[in-house]
Amino acid sequence: MSLISPQQTASRPPQTAVAGPPPRRKSTVWGTSRRRRLRVFAPVFLLMAPAMVYLAVNNYVPMAGIVVAFKKFNVQEGIWGSPWVGLDNFVFLFGSGDASIILRNTLLYNLAFIVVTNVVAIALAVMIHDVVSEKLKKLYQGSVLLPFMLSIVVVSYIVFAFLSQENGLLNNTFFADDPVEWYGEGEHWPSILILVNLWRTVGFSTLLFLAALTAIDGALYESAQLDGANRWDQFRHVTLPNLMPTIITLVLLGVGRIFYSDFGLFYQVPMDSGAIYDATQTIDTYVYRALTSVGGIGRSAAAGFFQSMVGFVLVLGVNWAVRRYNAKSAIF
Repeated sequence: MSLISPQQTASRPPQTAVAGPPPRRKSTVWGTSRRRRLRVFAPVFLLMAPAMVYLAVNNYVPMAGIVVAFKKFNVQEGIWGSPWVGLDNFVFLFGSGDASIILRNTLLYNLAFIVVTNVVAIALAVMIHDVVSEKLKKLYQGSVLLPFMLSIVVVSYIVFAFLSQENGLLNNTFFADDPVEWYGEGEHWPSILILVNLWRTVGFSTLLFLAALTAIDGALYESAQLDGANRWDQFRHVTLPNLMPTIITLVLLGVGRIFYSDFGLFYQVPMDSGAIYDATQTIDTYVYRALTSVGGIGRSAAAGFFQSMVGFVLVLGVNWAVRRYNAKSAIF
């Protein structure tokens, strides 16, 4: 039963609707805001413009030349005047027998580079990070980075000083009785190239891992020590999990370029020795040699197109796998 009489209800003042904020005129507000944002960020856009122009001219405009992979290129007729041949360049490339060799070498060498370089770089970074003396720590950092800054021509002659059949260090010391023809026997070159690449590039990766190690909170190690963890346990449960984002980033970058090879490493270091092509030929050296041969431009373009497409698909696939494992570590 209602406790309010009809007379009380009639005596109440009429309720008025509460006036809210006036409706926003979206188009005007958003248009003004966009113009304001453009004015605020105009200096940033101006600073970014040269890099964007360079990126477009250097990376995207040349992509129009990819049509050469589907043409029988003729210098006199040019790229657009040369006749179309469909997939003939790809059929010739994959039917020649060279495709299996260059794909095998490029893929396996890069897989070995990714695994060996990251494992050794992590070990070096942990050891340098534990050095107490700051002077020695800087000395070690500079020492491991120095080979990375050497020209590949210098590196190739350093390797030649070791491997020369007549005057090389190895043949004059360890193999004096039975000299090895290093530049004529391909079975030695997988190990040689992996070691040379490790010596050149491990310093850069070591510095990246060192930067990640310095960001780890020291309280985590103190807590692990209080729980009785030894050095190996601290590495497994503290160091390695904190290095995982850096490891994933480096692996992603490596997988994205798994069908690319260091041209200088595979061309200069073996001194372009034809006797060991089966062990040193990769997609990049094949493209270069095809470009310098008669009628090889279409085949080299087909190899480059295949290289780019496989790299693109691998980056998407690995990033998808990383996203499923740890979404925060994925690049996109």
